[in-house]
Amino acid sequence: MLGTLGLFMILVHLVLVQSRDFEGYQALQISFSPSPSPEPTAFPCERSKPNESASVMYYNVKSFGAIGDGVSDDTQAFKMAWDAACQARKSSLLIVPRGSSFMIQSTIFTGPCRNTITLQIDGTIMPPDGPDLWPMSSKRQWLVFYRISGMSVQGGGLIDGRGEKWWKLPCKPHRGVKGTTIAGPCDSPAMMRFFMSSNITVRGLRVRNSPQFHFRFDGCQKVHIDSISINSPRSSPNTDGIHIENTNSVKIQNLVISTGDDCVSIGAGCYNVDIRNITCGPSHGIRYNSSINIT
Repeated sequence: MLGTLGLFMILVHLVLVQSRDFEGYQALQISFSPSPSPEPTAFPCERSKPNESASVMYYNVKSFGAIGDGVSDDTQAFKMAWDAACQARKSSLLIVPRGSSFMIQSTIFTGPCRNTITLQIDGTIMPPDGPDLWPMSSKRQWLVFYRISGMSVQGGGLIDGRGEKWWKLPCKPHRGVKGTTIAGPCDSPAMMRFFMSSNITVRGLRVRNSPQFHFRFDGCQKVHIDSISINSPRSSPNTDGIHIENTNSVKIQNLVISTGDDCVSIGAGCYNVDIRNITCGPSHGIRYNSSINIT
């Protein structure tokens, strides 16, 4: 059946998806509260003292030293902004402003936070360009959100995984006109991973060219993914749009996904998974473990 946005393909396969451990901590940059923290701003683009009467506190990554030229390493600025927002007594809005591109190294953003937090991505964020610029032991994930309860990731910006050099690794299985060739295993990073977190919403983003999975949810509860587009070339290996594992109460809806692997893959330990209105193609479709409970 043809949909308004293209070919609507929902192909269901039965597969056993093996769990992978949460690895690479020693080489990742892990966020901790800076001392002292820069002051939050009362308005998104202004530096000022905190507005104690405001219901939401704003934290612009540029106020914490981010350059946003696509070349400079803005990791530390993002970590400091996250830590300040995470420790705020009120709900926080962490702003990635439009018109700038921010390069961030492999990083874990840790919780729990004192209140809810929204990551507003209106600009572009990207990792280092290719495996030669990554530490050897952190090649399984790029941005990790760990033990977060009550977080939204939203905006009209772009998350660009710069996966082209990863896809060309000789250990990757590459598709040709005669099908997929068999190659040995190698690690590539999932682009955005949520681990042991709850009440997570991802909405409105454009995401492209992940080295491996675009989104991964492990050990999470109450996940809502809505109105995002995920795009990687048909020839890109292992670039599942969304992978969930040991995760429950999941709503995935109103997505347009075009990747080199599954649109959505569902591993062991998942239940109460509601998937609706997904435009999927030319990806493989939806792949799930035969033991899970899908509604």
